[in-house]
Amino acid sequence: MNAAQEIAAGYETSGRALELGTVVVDDQVDTRARIRLPLATLNRHGLVAGATGTGKTKTLQLIAEQLSKEGVPVLLADIKGDLSGLARPGESNDKLMGRAKETGDDWQPTGFPVQSLSLGTGGPGVPVRATVTSFGPILLSKVLGLNDTQESTLGLIFHWADERGLALLDTKDLRAVITHLTSDEGKADLKALGGVSAATAGVILRSLSNLEAQGGDEFFGEPELEVADLLRTGQISLLEVGDLQNKPALFSTFLMWLLAELFHELPEAGDLDAPKLVFVLDEAHLLFKDASKAFLDQVEQTVKLIRSKGVGVFLCTQLPTDIPNAILSQLGARIQHALRAFTPEDQKALSQTVKTYPTTPYYALDKALTSLGIGEAIITVLSERGAPTPVAWTRLKPPRSLMGTIGTDAIRDEATRSDLHTKYAETIDRESAYEKLTAKVAEPAPSQPPGSPESQGSPESRGSRESPKKDEPGGLEKVLASAPVKSFLRSAATALGREITRGLFGTARKRR
Repeated sequence: MNAAQEIAAGYETSGRALELGTVVVDDQVDTRARIRLPLATLNRHGLVAGATGTGKTKTLQLIAEQLSKEGVPVLLADIKGDLSGLARPGESNDKLMGRAKETGDDWQPTGFPVQSLSLGTGGPGVPVRATVTSFGPILLSKVLGLNDTQESTLGLIFHWADERGLALLDTKDLRAVITHLTSDEGKADLKALGGVSAATAGVILRSLSNLEAQGGDEFFGEPELEVADLLRTGQISLLEVGDLQNKPALFSTFLMWLLAELFHELPEAGDLDAPKLVFVLDEAHLLFKDASKAFLDQVEQTVKLIRSKGVGVFLCTQLPTDIPNAILSQLGARIQHALRAFTPEDQKALSQTVKTYPTTPYYALDKALTSLGIGEAIITVLSERGAPTPVAWTRLKPPRSLMGTIGTDAIRDEATRSDLHTKYAETIDRESAYEKLTAKVAEPAPSQPPGSPESQGSPESRGSRESPKKDEPGGLEKVLASAPVKSFLRSAATALGREITRGLFGTARKRR
């Protein structure tokens, strides 16, 4: 048994596994020495890292293809639109077939089931949204760039709105609440919150206005994405940024919201033969840049706990040092493409990366990590028994789908034909905090306290959308068919219609 086969012996599996490529030792490729990633260990998470142009995107494409083939759904961030080719069979050429031969792959062009999603309404995919209430104060603070004090203040503002049945569905709802609290009329309410100054509330309001001015409000609202639509067998959901490329932190933070939603929605699963979903967060460093301690703590907690729900998380970034150590330690699979070491900071990052790998007699890792070719990576994963596999210089297999974009028009056409388009395409703007507070300014305040059934059921509390009507006798059908009752039953934050609990990231959940 040669060195390559000794390394590959650590990757042998009895169950289903992803085929990543073949081992390279002393510039020689052994097609018999296969590198496999067991499906049963994918909920132990992973990292795909490397400098720009080293092949990270193609690695993500390769992983997504094989997961889809195994029936595992994938949610994959596609910030630059490079992964839409997953929907089309690949195109053969000499270079591709040469790589297939080197890796022992019987390459065949194959397309895969892809659902294109766009953050908000500006992209070609099916629009996905989140309500401000469910996004929660911690994640929203990260998007707005708030400090710890301002984040705490925002949390109190959310709590005040919850207590008064003021649904925060879109940004104009939150802006209306903050405007009220900073107005002469809201001074008493602001004082009652305790620990909230008008100056801090004003800073939050300006940050929110800046977000809206840059187009960042177009994904807050309804209908909100249901995570069940991401769990279809073998489906690859590509989430692209659309017109929000100037707000990359918003994009990555939205992915974290989805992960928190999955945590709340999915039941405990324990150890599975394959994950229920693999979740890939591209540009992961944006999550942690200038993040508050509360945010980092919640990311760490989510990554630790989500594996018990059968969800695997892969973070994709340029440097492993972009990821906080507490989170990096949770990533069982490491696929490290080439690193650059042109500056002292690069050298430091290289040294720190080498220390995160098991020792190996076959490679000098500091040299190997700067010598990898395009489509090659230093890999170690968890074996089926949970132990780290030997470090392997791996020549990765080529994807079987198209390595490139299919074009914006094609993405839009396919999205329009999707059944999800009917469900999510049209924006819904129902009665919420903005309408209620606007009505409160325009009309005399009701005598009942905010949140009481009388104040929510009266014509005055519903604003100017409906004119007051005389009481009319009628049966249960007439009551249930009335607009106020419908609004009451559907409201995301009505005091009687829904109790709010806040868990990971302060996201709001229905109390079941």
